[in-house]
Amino acid sequence: MDHSILHNSFPELTTDPAVPNKKTQKIPREAWWYLGPAFVASVAYMDPGNFATNIEGGARFGYELLWVLLWSNAMAILVQYLAAKLGIATGKTLPENCRAEFSRRVTVGLWLAAEVAAMATDLAEFLGAALGFYLLFGIPLLSAAILTGICVMLILAIEQFGFQWLERIIMVFVGVIGIAYAVEMFLSKPSWGPILKHVVIPEIHSSSIYLAVSMLGATVMPHVIYLHSALVLPRRDPADREEHHHRKMELVDVLLAMNGKFAAGAFAVALLASGLSSSTVGTMAGQVILQGFMNFRISIFLRRLVTMIPAIVVIALGLDPLKTLVLSQAILSFCLPFAVIPLLMLTRRKDLMGTHANRPITNFLAVTCASVILVMNVWLLVTIVSGKS
Repeated sequence: MDHSILHNSFPELTTDPAVPNKKTQKIPREAWWYLGPAFVASVAYMDPGNFATNIEGGARFGYELLWVLLWSNAMAILVQYLAAKLGIATGKTLPENCRAEFSRRVTVGLWLAAEVAAMATDLAEFLGAALGFYLLFGIPLLSAAILTGICVMLILAIEQFGFQWLERIIMVFVGVIGIAYAVEMFLSKPSWGPILKHVVIPEIHSSSIYLAVSMLGATVMPHVIYLHSALVLPRRDPADREEHHHRKMELVDVLLAMNGKFAAGAFAVALLASGLSSSTVGTMAGQVILQGFMNFRISIFLRRLVTMIPAIVVIALGLDPLKTLVLSQAILSFCLPFAVIPLLMLTRRKDLMGTHANRPITNFLAVTCASVILVMNVWLLVTIVSGKS
């Protein structure tokens, strides 16, 4: 398998001399060694878009939309597991597999949808980090946006010392977000009775469908589906094509990382940490998308510089950051089918996945997820067209 897509942007994603190899070491690799990819991916599930949609949802509908968070998180766990499994089984990223298995026209369409998702994500993450600087230090938003760009460039530069260093830095950010969430939960003293009720009992109507779709897009983020299929490759061994240990350990990684968000924010600290870390992850995802679908690459620093522009424009024009964040997450929901459906089509194929092909129950759950996403998106479109939103 040609790992140039990763080596060109993140050399340490493809080779690491310190990594144990089954050919040279017979002792089973420790479980902890597999932890990391899902934690990097999980940053996207704690990004500023989540903050914005959850705050707006809570302010307008109280606990009513909590069930959306629960089931969106369950869907995220499934699709992230499938993305990781695809990388482990094939040794290729999701975009690479799409380019190899689908027609040129379909591939270009999927790439365009992925780039829209990446741009919407970059906008949200950049805005969030700038807001974090503003809330913590009182820095004007435009200056905070420029400072955010500098900080993200420095974080990306850490990769020059090895991708695992970048991975560890992002895991530290995840820890900071978790601690901040826990502090915020303690200070806010939520009412657990209504919380449990609305987590279990779905409730939605025309006035809340926009926020529900935004929350879905903020949680099951399409760009990280592409990225996760790349993050597992450094730990992949050729024997993983037939063996299942790596896949099972990655499931543990996913289950641990995807419930980082329930550790639950001191708001400004969490917002800053999530903005900086998720902005870094978003840039990485953009590289995987461009190189995987189109076999074309640009400097990761140039990409970050270009994707700063929309956020700076929004701030310079004085647009409402919260409304912009919520809108960006709704856009992500409409991009989701272009990632989830190809992922399902690929992971169910035995000729491609070998012994890692989806079981019938997995296919059923994945089809259910895709159907829910499509139904909610169509519902929102009908609501907008009919003027009932």
